[in-house]
Amino acid sequence: MLVASTAGAAELVVYHNWASPAELAALNVLRDGLEEQGHSWVPLAIPHDANGDIDVLQLISAGATPNVFLQLQPDIYRALDADGKVLHLDEQLAASGVLEQLPPVVRSAITVDGAIVKIPATIHADAMIYYNRAVADAAGIDPEAWTSLEDMWADFDAVRAAGFRPIALGAQPWQVGYLLHALVASLGGPGVYAGLYGEVTDPAVLYDASLLDVFAWLRRFQQQADTEAVPRDWNMATNMVIKGEALLQLQGDWMKGEWRAAGKSETSDFGCLFVPGAAHVPVTIDSWGLLGGVSPEIEAAERSFADVLLDADVQARFAAAKGSTPVRPDARAGIDSCSKKVLEALNRGDFALPTPHLTALPAWVAAVWTVANTYWNDPTMTPADGVAALKAAQTAF
Repeated sequence: MLVASTAGAAELVVYHNWASPAELAALNVLRDGLEEQGHSWVPLAIPHDANGDIDVLQLISAGATPNVFLQLQPDIYRALDADGKVLHLDEQLAASGVLEQLPPVVRSAITVDGAIVKIPATIHADAMIYYNRAVADAAGIDPEAWTSLEDMWADFDAVRAAGFRPIALGAQPWQVGYLLHALVASLGGPGVYAGLYGEVTDPAVLYDASLLDVFAWLRRFQQQADTEAVPRDWNMATNMVIKGEALLQLQGDWMKGEWRAAGKSETSDFGCLFVPGAAHVPVTIDSWGLLGGVSPEIEAAERSFADVLLDADVQARFAAAKGSTPVRPDARAGIDSCSKKVLEALNRGDFALPTPHLTALPAWVAAVWTVANTYWNDPTMTPADGVAALKAAQTAF
């Protein structure tokens, strides 16, 4: 349980890129907790669907410096650390007893060059399928029986015959990019995924045959997209499934937050599974950084934010609103079967792999996204063309 801070009240500028109802509900949990400590939350929000490539370094350069920032990429923390602009959290997390509770993938995600510089908020699987149980029943299919993407595709005729769209898709650039790394994780080995999305790209993986399968499946998904897919926000695609217009959505499991915000239940309204037959699943550890080089009063308030975020009760309520899985084991008493699947993934050897944003250079992720979106938007490109474009991007990088 949180104890009210004895430090003086302070205003904290909080930068984030969340905008959906579930995301905002989760932020309100943090905001309420911070304000209970006597501090003020000043939002600096730039929604990811609008301009999600804005990072904290750009904000600082523009004179819009946040105290707290939602940021994953290690390279950004390295740059901040070099200028003394990020707080180290090793001692604070160790003293709280939280550090020893964290799964290895979480500890790795918040550590940059041996120092803990991020506060872990929650765990998400980047590639899950959430489906509408009523639509599946009406089509006479059982998604839980799928063992491959081919199995899933084979049921789409029955879905169409029952009057529903098989897949709800948003084709904004970041969504296509996420679909690509979901397919790389699902269809390639850990060496292919790590070679493509590691800190240093391994050119050898670009010759792996599994990448041809990745681009072949990316084309099949593109062919399922309707004419409104390009501008569609991810949560609008989720709403298509919630409303029963489509059977499923393949996205990050932040989808669950939208289902819950709509008053839906995992036991009666929706089901969840990883990509059928997936070799691996990428996971995101949503994490926050704290600005360094500030006054003692502001630093105390920033560290109070960390205490709020890591409080077991806040963790449980935040994850319930966000549709995610708490990082603290003692905050998981009420989790549903979908979050249990995520936890099982973390315990299955190397089945869970870090999202590219936790490993690769931001510029390389952007280059891969450019290739994926060029391919998506040009139906004449073959899988071989897609792989060739990746090779060209790597050579030019």
